[in-house]
Amino acid sequence: MGKKLYFGTNLKMYKTVAETVNYLQKLVENTKDISREEIDLFVIPSYTALSAAVTSVDRRFIKLGAQNMCWEEQGQFTGEISPLMLKELELDMVMIGHSERRHVFGETDKEENMKVKASLSHGFTTLLCIGETLEEKEYGISPEVLRTQLKIGFHGVSKEQVDNIRVAYEPVWSIGVNGIPASADYAEKMHKVIKECLKELFGDRSAGIPVLYGGSVNPGNAEELIVQPSIDGLFTGRAAWQADDFDKLIRQAISAYERR
Repeated sequence: MGKKLYFGTNLKMYKTVAETVNYLQKLVENTKDISREEIDLFVIPSYTALSAAVTSVDRRFIKLGAQNMCWEEQGQFTGEISPLMLKELELDMVMIGHSERRHVFGETDKEENMKVKASLSHGFTTLLCIGETLEEKEYGISPEVLRTQLKIGFHGVSKEQVDNIRVAYEPVWSIGVNGIPASADYAEKMHKVIKECLKELFGDRSAGIPVLYGGSVNPGNAEELIVQPSIDGLFTGRAAWQADDFDKLIRQAISAYERR
């Protein structure tokens, strides 16, 4: 088969607790015949659904993550969620720096860095999301933007922590309801930039860091994306929010990868 493929989705502010549990159970049912040596599957539900999610899903089949996290363990941070609270739920991973956190809620690269370090120090698999805006792309500075987000985001992270790092490349112009998917060529080009930068930061150990593409992934483009040499997986949005659809997309991507 070659390398392990990564598939994940972030449920954003969709699905009630009951809907999340049903979705996860159906996704396990649908995909459990696929060897987890071949794929890694993760879902990032809303905070209110996490508690029910962790008790209703066999984590050998689906890893569960949180959509964000405070960099402090406790304190006067009304409305925030601490790493200790997520630890108590025995979550597998935390997503940091999603485009909506950066561009809707104004989080900075420096804040993402504090969160990345907190997440890693509490033993979570840490998924850092990066991506350029349409304006930055039009100025031709996409590689510089991605390198900046990586270098600040992972500042102070040691080579020993590399095994717990993942990166999702999500061009800001390609996600959401009006997103335009990046072409497979463009995505591959940016994934190369990311891989080179990770190598500068972490040396040869960086080869083990999965880099996923996210941004209007759908049944029409999943196959051409997954066969790109620098793309290790797909971080899928609305095309994954029905268990049957996600299952179909995963299988389609796996067979495309095997045929490559």
